[in-house]
Amino acid sequence: MEEIKINGGVTNELIEEGVYRRLPKILQNITNPFTGRERDIILTSAIGVLSACLPNLYGVYDGDKIYSNLYVMITAPAASGKGVMNKSRILIDKIHDKVLKDSINIQKNCKEEKKKSKEKDSDNCPSLEIKILPANISTAEMYTYMGASNHGLLIMESEADTMSNMLNNDWSNYSDILRKCFHHEPISISRKMEKIFEDIKEPKLSLVMSGTPEQLKTLIKSKENGLYSRFIVYTFDEINQFKNVFSINTRSYNAIFEEEAKKIFNLYEVLASLKQEIEFKFTKNQVEKFLKELIAIHKIILDDHPQSFISNLNRHGLILFRIAMILTALRNIDNISGTGKELVCSNVDFILALEITKAFLKHSLVTYNTFDDGILSENDEKLLFGLPFKFTRAEAIELAEEHNIPKRTMDDKLKQWKKKNIISPIKQGLYRRNKNFM
Repeated sequence: MEEIKINGGVTNELIEEGVYRRLPKILQNITNPFTGRERDIILTSAIGVLSACLPNLYGVYDGDKIYSNLYVMITAPAASGKGVMNKSRILIDKIHDKVLKDSINIQKNCKEEKKKSKEKDSDNCPSLEIKILPANISTAEMYTYMGASNHGLLIMESEADTMSNMLNNDWSNYSDILRKCFHHEPISISRKMEKIFEDIKEPKLSLVMSGTPEQLKTLIKSKENGLYSRFIVYTFDEINQFKNVFSINTRSYNAIFEEEAKKIFNLYEVLASLKQEIEFKFTKNQVEKFLKELIAIHKIILDDHPQSFISNLNRHGLILFRIAMILTALRNIDNISGTGKELVCSNVDFILALEITKAFLKHSLVTYNTFDDGILSENDEKLLFGLPFKFTRAEAIELAEEHNIPKRTMDDKLKQWKKKNIISPIKQGLYRRNKNFM
């Protein structure tokens, strides 16, 4: 576990090449056309989308019944290429279209039957069922759609501030719903004026979002916020080169996703039709390995990182379990209905889930340390006090490079430090630390 420590801190490195070579075939097929950050974004967002596509598959974690649903947040500056995340939506579009079409037909038939029997009250007809839920929705509408859903919902949003705006309104502040849904805790609503009553025992919600670091901070508001620890976070700050938007290769991307989406649709249909749920399990050796790894990371965080990050680590244990569930389901896509009452995690998928989760944990810690709770983040403090009392921009850039921090990011930090009165300019390109940071 020593790889958690890198230059006294953590880095938001790429997911290891070896991971991609061992992925289930579907994930290999959709990630192969991409490289670098784009490939990581595709894998991360696809895991989030697919977490909403595995009905009737559960596991038991810490005594609770757990389904595969995950929350994913990809943060990067504008023009960084994070928009490629939207390709992953294709994997669930066919499912959404079928669920919606069937629901419309059921609703239509119900209303026609009531009309024939001269019943005027069509409110007793089933509510519309969908699979993809928009982020710009009221709390009451969210409850209605969740109540109508048989196998859970996905919120997919490429601009995080769409959700932030909703959470700032009284009529659409569903932050508590997001917190509870992550653990499938019961949620309910009763509003007499709007004739709404919903009591949902096991809500299932997946969430895949992207946005800039500032959009994330507006959404989460504080690193102590319980919502943050529920997210898989993938973050980077490189800016993409202008790419060839007319490349023939880009035309095949959608076709690849659409082909794999057919397989996902078939998997969904098979699982949804099961009369009995399938339980996903770790082997005894995997349980022992899981505990050993998580205990080791727990000690590293206590020794070298903010203790308040422990809640993030604890939930990343659950995230690891869910990722392993998704990988194992995809690995057994052709015979999942023949596995019986249990689906046992293979060793390759356990190790993959562990390696992927470790990468996500590092990204989460990098982002965690950028939140401003009135003091310097841990990483910024190390940078600041790694410089002399009086220092030049060139010295700051040199130190940043030693920590694999881009020049542009260091310049942004200098601007923020000036704004927060942490440093003061002496003259062009020369700074000094202020008295509170001696």
